[in-house]
Amino acid sequence: MCLGGGMDVSGLTPIEQTALLTEYCRALDSRAARPILGDRHAEVTVGEIDYDFTTLAATPSVVPLVALRAKMLDERIRSFITEHPDAVVVDLGAGFNSAVLRVDPPPTVDWYSVDLPAVIAVRQALLPAHDRDRAVPASLLEPDWAEAIPADRPTMAFADGLVAFLDEADVIAILRRITGHFACGVIAFNDYGPVSKLNRLVGKVATVSKTNSPHNQWNFPGFKDARRPEAWNPDLTLLEEASVMRRPETALFPAGLRLAGRLSHRVPAIARKARILQYRF
Repeated sequence: MCLGGGMDVSGLTPIEQTALLTEYCRALDSRAARPILGDRHAEVTVGEIDYDFTTLAATPSVVPLVALRAKMLDERIRSFITEHPDAVVVDLGAGFNSAVLRVDPPPTVDWYSVDLPAVIAVRQALLPAHDRDRAVPASLLEPDWAEAIPADRPTMAFADGLVAFLDEADVIAILRRITGHFACGVIAFNDYGPVSKLNRLVGKVATVSKTNSPHNQWNFPGFKDARRPEAWNPDLTLLEEASVMRRPETALFPAGLRLAGRLSHRVPAIARKARILQYRF
């Protein structure tokens, strides 16, 4: 609902407003009797924004998927930090994601949250500060967005919900920028498998009653083979392909999505529709 007394975000562009959907989904998950992610910061952030969140396509199926992929990324970030206590962590298209607060990195880790300047301004106004987090107000499509980030330490760059809104050429350019700037590390992001024009049309029709549907901003066609990015960038090696649909937390999903989770063990195409991919470089 529109709260009236919160922060005005009407000046954000449609692509910038996509950050509202993922944060709202995390907030809705936190309200559940048995939350998957349980991000209390998301609930607080949503409560401080003057926006009609009912216009967003936060369906009962989308909410747990967003929560679980965030949980899976958090787990992988923690593992990377455990292995590399002096790590640099880069949140690509950070939006209002409070991953840095959930993970709570130690003083030896430097964390960088990268997003468009208008989004970073809202983020800094609403989210509690963390002493390891540094904001980078820049477009990932700019060639120099990473210049202020240390390049000589083990780096984990991750993206939660970003890739869908980029063209394939932009995704390739960002991956090359990461491997070209940072000495070594891991890139992790959530993926939806192949997304055809028909898939996107169905998504638009399913959310036609929502004035701000992510399907209106969807650009990335996706890919079936998780090794596809290796062909884009010879510095990348597939490290992990993990399906969200095969996690035990799917027991908390709505009935239809639970069924899809069970089928994903037999039907790889279903498993690919929600996965976390990691690449070493």
